[in-house]
Amino acid sequence: MNTPSINQRLVTILLILLIILVAVLVIGTVAGFFTMGRWVRGGMMNSMPMMGGYNNNYTNAKPLTVEQAKAAAEKYLTNLNNSDLKITEVMIFNNNAYIVVKETSTGNGAFELLVDPGSRVAFPEYGPNMMWNLKYGCLNMNQMMGGNNSMMGGMTLTPGASAGVGNCDGNNATPPNVSAEMTVNTEQAIQSAQKYLDANIPGATAATDPTKFYGYYTLDFEKDGKVAGMLSVNGYSGQVFLHTWHGTFIEESEIQ
Repeated sequence: MNTPSINQRLVTILLILLIILVAVLVIGTVAGFFTMGRWVRGGMMNSMPMMGGYNNNYTNAKPLTVEQAKAAAEKYLTNLNNSDLKITEVMIFNNNAYIVVKETSTGNGAFELLVDPGSRVAFPEYGPNMMWNLKYGCLNMNQMMGGNNSMMGGMTLTPGASAGVGNCDGNNATPPNVSAEMTVNTEQAIQSAQKYLDANIPGATAATDPTKFYGYYTLDFEKDGKVAGMLSVNGYSGQVFLHTWHGTFIEESEIQ
C-alpha cells in the first residue's frame, strides 16, 4: 500500500483549511447581509424622524393640533429662506399632519410636508412630492438629505439620485422656467382618481378641487361622507399614487 508523501499530506491539509475558510466567509457574508437588512429595516428607519409617520414610530403619540403642525411647517420654510412660499392648508391625521405649501406669486402648489407627531418635525412628504415634483423635488431632497438643517445632516445627495426630479446638485435652487402646465388637465386628473377609487376602494369619491403642483395633482377622497384618504395623479401619465401613510383623518384648516 502506498503511503502518502509529506507533500501530499500538506496539500490535503491546505485544501481542508481552504474549504473551511471559504465556508466561514460565506456564512459571515450571509449573516452580515441579514444583520444589515435588519438594521436598514429597523434601526436606521426607526432612528430617522422623517420616516416616523411611515413606519408608525410614534403610534402612541398624541395627534398634533393645527397650530402645532403649522408652527413646525413654518420652521421648515424659514430654513428655505424663500419669501414666495406660504402654508395654505393643514390636515391632521392620527399618524401625522399634512401641509400644503404654495407660491404666493402664482398660486400654484409648491410642495407638500408632513409633520411627525412624536418629534414635531416637518419634512418633505414622500411619494409623488419627491418623485414627480419637477420644480421643488430637488430642493426638498437636498433639505432632507444634505442641507445644514437637514434630517440627515452632513450627507450629500448624489446628482441624479432621485428619479423624477432631475439632477439634484446639492443646492437649494429651483430650476428656472418650469411650467405648471401639464398634458393631463384637472378634469382628467379627477377622472383618473375616480377610476382608481372605483377599482380599489369602492364607494369612495374623489374631491373635485385637486391641488396642482409642478408635475402632478393631489386630492382628497371621501367615503361615507368623511375624508378617507389622499392620492396623487401624475400630470403627464395619469398614474395614480395612493398615500398610505396618513392614517385616520381628524380635522383640517385652510390658512389665508
